[in-house]
Amino acid sequence: MKLPSYILLLCILIASREERLFALDEVYGEEVPITNKDYQSPDTTEGVEEGAEEIRIRKDEFDEIVGQLQGMKALLENMKQDYDTRFKEMQEKITVLDKENTELKKAHLEPVVAIHELPLPKTENNLTVAEVNSKTQRVSETNEEEKPIAFLTDTDSSQPSSATSVSQNSETIDTMVSPTDSTVAGQKVGTNGRSPQQLQINTTATEQSENQGQWSPAQPLTVWSMGKNYMNISFDGLFSAGGSTAQDLEKLETGGHDPNQRGFTVQNLETVFEGAIDPYFKGQANIIFQIDKDGESFLEVEEAYLTSMSLPLNLQAKAGTFFTEFGRLNQFHPHAWDFADQPLVNGRFLSPDGLRNPGARLSWLAPTSNYTELFFTVQDSQGETVRSFRNEDALFGREAVDTRVRNMGDMLYVPRIATSFDLTDEQTILLGASAAFGPNSTGTDENTLIYGLDMFWKWKSKYAEAGFPFVTWQTEVMGRRFEAGEDINASLSDEIMDNWGTYSQITWGFKKRWVAGLRGDYVDGEKYAEDPLSYERWRLSPNLTFYPSEFSKIRLQYNYDDILENDSTEHSVFLQFEFLLGSHGAHKF
Repeated sequence: MKLPSYILLLCILIASREERLFALDEVYGEEVPITNKDYQSPDTTEGVEEGAEEIRIRKDEFDEIVGQLQGMKALLENMKQDYDTRFKEMQEKITVLDKENTELKKAHLEPVVAIHELPLPKTENNLTVAEVNSKTQRVSETNEEEKPIAFLTDTDSSQPSSATSVSQNSETIDTMVSPTDSTVAGQKVGTNGRSPQQLQINTTATEQSENQGQWSPAQPLTVWSMGKNYMNISFDGLFSAGGSTAQDLEKLETGGHDPNQRGFTVQNLETVFEGAIDPYFKGQANIIFQIDKDGESFLEVEEAYLTSMSLPLNLQAKAGTFFTEFGRLNQFHPHAWDFADQPLVNGRFLSPDGLRNPGARLSWLAPTSNYTELFFTVQDSQGETVRSFRNEDALFGREAVDTRVRNMGDMLYVPRIATSFDLTDEQTILLGASAAFGPNSTGTDENTLIYGLDMFWKWKSKYAEAGFPFVTWQTEVMGRRFEAGEDINASLSDEIMDNWGTYSQITWGFKKRWVAGLRGDYVDGEKYAEDPLSYERWRLSPNLTFYPSEFSKIRLQYNYDDILENDSTEHSVFLQFEFLLGSHGAHKF
């Protein structure tokens, strides 16, 4: 800056002269005649002190000072013009950055995000949905004390980002949590009042924010990214080795991903593609590879769907092919189960591969202080993944009738309501009720209704470290009303079949990396049943799971099966192991 130097020079010049700039009787050092009109006697002059000295300045000095002042004026004008230009450019940059920041939040936070899932935990400064919506754009459902175990989680969630995760340190096990849940109960919220079903961050998210530029094995493998779009990829391998007194394990295990033979079973090889499509939608695809007991390999698209991220009124839409939101367990992939096989009632009433089909779902998050959400799903009612409906293999001894979709009455409809709240600071409970109704394949006008109640309770000590210790209790009860049509060839008349089944399981995380579990199953028998898959039976299954790290697990499980229909018992032992490449997003609570 030249301005201070000019001012300082001027002050030094004036002080050194000790003269006034403008003399009354001399200009530029020349004598000026004084007229009578201008003359005043010293005695009559006001404002002039006696003994005051006149200040004289030469013309060349005056011109120099004037030139310096004019230069200062030009400099100030240039500075002002430069300031105005820079200020305008800064305002434009701020506007652009604000716009990009808003778009990035929309694009990144729910793929985190996850998610549209369940409740946030109760905290010391607990907020209602309305309060949280006014303070945050989207919050993940992951509890900061319960960091998700990567191999137990499924991506309904997010771009590395939904909030409340703890970064992984050198001791990876310190970031591991209870495998029974990857997100926490409470109230979920987001851009439209919901959290991604994925409320959207896991361990990977915080690592990327805290260690930008440094890659970690826990991070998703981003294979493609452009602007606000991105795609992550992860791979999960699930295997088991088993032995049983039953010669054919397929007659005991009702699940398509259960251990199905003596020796080794490739239960599930799953590749997950997930990411943000744009600020309005996120997408996910689960590609499954399996090898059956005969050594035959097959590939299938288990799920492929998009989920909305910006609908108003706390609404969320989902479309594609996906697991139906019925009950508690049906929505989880095999690697997220607490046991090596699925409950008997799920395989018998829903399907060996779970209830899923192409369709669309609309959900609404109620604006209440505790988590409450309504779901309504419409899907195709035909295929092997909807066993109790328009299945090619008709039930109860009847042949399947080929029926086409004649109207909307031939679709599968699934309503569900779920709510969660905290019992105490250490206890949370989730309650749900579901129903599924649609046509079945035993006749042109025969229908099936499946209904169920589910409950999940969790206790976790407020002094827990990395999520341990904890105790969970999960129970589902299902009933089925099946209208069986007339089959003349089999000499069977119209009749209504009512069946029910249930399971209840407890898991106990008694020590970091160690979880013990116990499950009991019961299903009543189906009429005209021909094998144990449909007989009345019950099962007891204790297990023990060890997590060497958040990328692997080893599980030992014993099954005691009591087949009441033919008064027989079977014993089975499974050793299950799993590894993960990349990272799945957090599951819902």
